[in-house]
Amino acid sequence: MMALTPLPLMELSSGLFASKTLAAAVELGLFEALDLRPRDAQETADQLGLPLRPAKMLLGGCTALGLVVQQDGRFANSAMADTYLVPGRRWYFGDYIAMLDRRVYAGWMRLAEALRTDRPTTWDPREKPSLFDPDDPAMLRGFWRAMHSLSVYTASVLAQGYDFSGIRRLLDVGGGGGAFTIELCRAHPHLTATIFDLPFVCEQTEQRVAEAGLSDRITCVAGDFFADVALPGGHDAALLSSVLHDWSPAENQVILDKVVAALPVGGQVLISELLMDDDETGPAPAALFNLLMLVETARGGNYSGAAYSEWLRAAGCVTVARIPLDGVSANAVLAGIKG
Repeated sequence: MMALTPLPLMELSSGLFASKTLAAAVELGLFEALDLRPRDAQETADQLGLPLRPAKMLLGGCTALGLVVQQDGRFANSAMADTYLVPGRRWYFGDYIAMLDRRVYAGWMRLAEALRTDRPTTWDPREKPSLFDPDDPAMLRGFWRAMHSLSVYTASVLAQGYDFSGIRRLLDVGGGGGAFTIELCRAHPHLTATIFDLPFVCEQTEQRVAEAGLSDRITCVAGDFFADVALPGGHDAALLSSVLHDWSPAENQVILDKVVAALPVGGQVLISELLMDDDETGPAPAALFNLLMLVETARGGNYSGAAYSEWLRAAGCVTVARIPLDGVSANAVLAGIKG
C-alpha cells in the first residue's frame, strides 16, 4: 500500500464544498429553525420552504460537518451551532459567513487573476479609491456587521488575555463596528474608550454602542487617520485591531507614527492581528488570510511580528512585547510602550 496518497489533495480541493454548505445553511435559516425545536427532515423542509430531497442533503452535510446532531430521526443544532450560528446570540458568527458568501467567495474564484495582476478581485480600484468608499452603503453595512461578527470572540479573548488594569482610557483606532471596545469595556468596568473611524462607520458604531448600554463610557469621533493631522488625545493606550493588514508597510508606518504621537510617554500601543511567522511561510490561517488581502485590498497584507515590532520602534516605542491569543481574527497582540 502506498504511504503517500492524494487524500490531502482531495480535502484541499473540496474545501469549498464545506464552506458553501455552511453558508447555505446560514442563508436559509437552518440553525434558527432548529433552535426552535428538533425537527425531522420533512419538518425541516417545510420550515425552510425546501423540497424534501435537498433538505435531507443539507441536513446530512451539516451533520457530517458537526453543525447539526441527529437522534431518532430528528435534527438539532450542535453545541457549536447553538452558540455561534443562531441569530441574536452574543457570539453570532453568521454575519461574517454571509459576507464571505455574498461578496468575497466570488473574488477568491479569481485568485489566479489577482496573482497575475496584483489587484483585488472583490472590487475595482480603478472605480473607487478604497474598499471602504461610502458609495455602496448596503455593502458597507454588511461589511461592518461581518467585522463585528468576526471580532467579538477575539475581543473577549483579548479582554482576558491582556492586562488592562493600568489602562483607564483607550483609543480604538479604526474601531469599525465597536466589537473590541464593547467587549473590553464589558470585561473591565474601569475602562472608558473613544472609537476613531470614518464618519459613516461611526454612525453605525454609535448604534451598536447604544444597544450594548455603553454610551456613557464609549464615544465615537469621526475622522480619517490618513487625512487628519493628529488623532484624538487624552488616552493612555491605543488599540489597532485587524486594521493594519489593510495597508502597505509605508502606510502602516504613517498610522503608527500618528498613534504613538497621540499618546503620553509610557502610553501603550496594542496591535491585535493574525501574525505571519517571521519567515512568512505560516501559520496556515495567517498565510491564507494573507492571500485574502490580495483578493480584498490594493496594498495590504498579513505581516509578521518582526515587521510590526520594527514599525512600532520606528514610531517611538522603546519596548515591544508579544502576547499569544487563541482568537479567530488574531493569534497575538503586540504591545509597544512609548518612550
